[in-house]
Amino acid sequence: MAKTPAMTPTPTPLAEVLGRATGARRAEVDDLVTLHRDLSGAEPVVWAGRILGFGAVEYRHDSGRSGTVPLLAFAPGPKHHTVYLASGFAERWPDLLEQLGAHRASTACLYLTRLEAVDRSVLRELLVRTRDDALANG
Repeated sequence: MAKTPAMTPTPTPLAEVLGRATGARRAEVDDLVTLHRDLSGAEPVVWAGRILGFGAVEYRHDSGRSGTVPLLAFAPGPKHHTVYLASGFAERWPDLLEQLGAHRASTACLYLTRLEAVDRSVLRELLVRTRDDALANG
């Protein structure tokens, strides 16, 4: 039996995922939804039970592995927001990260504790580059 990929749309209600952030962080989620919606042209869909994905793109690795992932995505949370970006974004776009403001980064995730602590235009550019990279290489 084929294993279902972890990153798939799920029936989790949108309101449940939005509600994972409260107080000021909840208003930030609305801002992130608007930004992701504007850049993707798509409405949010819950992926993997916790991630808000906007649009979808097919991928195929050299290994032959393939699948579908959100074009743009983020996961709201009670302590930070996780914004999913192009793999290796920190090495690819260090100039933007230097200008971004308070954040932590991993291979494909940008962790933002407070949206007010980052430059929104730089965040937007990171998302634009991620979107364009996914569309060009998807």
